[in-house]
Amino acid sequence: MIHALLIAYALCCGPSIIVRPEQSGTVQKRFPAPDGSSRIPLASGSFGAWLRAYPLLPEGSHILLFNGTRKVRQDVHAAVLDLSVGNKDLQQCADAVIRLRAEFLLAQGRPSEIHFTFTNGFEARFDRWAAGDRIRVEGNTCTWRSRSAAPDNSHASLMRYLEQVFMYAGTRSLEKELLPLTPDRAVQPGDVMIHGGSPGHAMMVMDVAVHADGRTFVLLAQSYMPAQQMHIVRNTAAPALGAWFQWNKGAGLRTPEWEFEWRERRRWPGT
Repeated sequence: MIHALLIAYALCCGPSIIVRPEQSGTVQKRFPAPDGSSRIPLASGSFGAWLRAYPLLPEGSHILLFNGTRKVRQDVHAAVLDLSVGNKDLQQCADAVIRLRAEFLLAQGRPSEIHFTFTNGFEARFDRWAAGDRIRVEGNTCTWRSRSAAPDNSHASLMRYLEQVFMYAGTRSLEKELLPLTPDRAVQPGDVMIHGGSPGHAMMVMDVAVHADGRTFVLLAQSYMPAQQMHIVRNTAAPALGAWFQWNKGAGLRTPEWEFEWRERRRWPGT
């Protein structure tokens, strides 16, 4: 079956952009850069390179919620990431962004860099968790209980740690933890579009391409409420672009389920 969103036509204004369909199992191979564009160069081993090579579920996969049922809206996604969602309503928007960052750091052998801040300001460090410490939450106060579990730095241990992070962190805390970016700083894979609040939202920039005429395009991934599989969103406002969004075009970044102001972009410290 030909995926409708990957059928491309010329844009109504500016040089024509054509997106050619291609089937494969990674972000890079499933979504070729728009015609006339090239992906930006990325350092080997970087977060952006890892996101670009992230595996996807087979083309045509539905978005599933944490309870195994289908998301009501199946018109918002172009692909589903091969990333578990768990069986609790926890891995929502900011949580999925946190999950990708943590998975990357563990895969790179950098577990000491895995740490996230709860909404109350408590710093939850995975290296302490892996050493056997556990977090006690009493009201709005969090403390570490030293060596209350066996040391374990496995992926399964990371998932147990992240479950607690998902419970007590969110868009407000993640927005404060990430570094704000001025408009002159070029967008790069790994940047986060985030609006802290209740409700708030967060999306990961998965890849970036630049056209010969200077226009920039991005791929975006999100989870949502309730907790659901993380997915690359389609550009419903400009269907000819498929899943690519033109950067810094219009009043804000309009995605199928949220609109961000352009200034609502953050970056992980050290990237």
